[in-house]
Amino acid sequence: MTGYGTEREAYLKRLRRIEGQIRGLQRMVEQDKYCIDILTQVSAATKALQSFSLELLDEHLATCVVQAAANGGEEADLKVREASDAIARLVRS
Repeated sequence: MTGYGTEREAYLKRLRRIEGQIRGLQRMVEQDKYCIDILTQVSAATKALQSFSLELLDEHLATCVVQAAANGGEEADLKVREASDAIARLVRS
């Protein structure tokens, strides 16, 4: 089972909302809306994705990584490395 299994529907709802924001951006470009208005909406969509990412990362750390650490061994090392790499990617983005 994935770490987000209990929150799956909530995550899907959030992602659908973000998808709607992106579609709204497409419409704004198609309708030749003012650049600053589009950039404002890009910022909102970016923040929504960042928020989603952080929540998913938190869930992963609290479930998958904690479980692997409890089991120990190579699995624990792998999960910690994966989490560290994911955090580095999020920081760079």
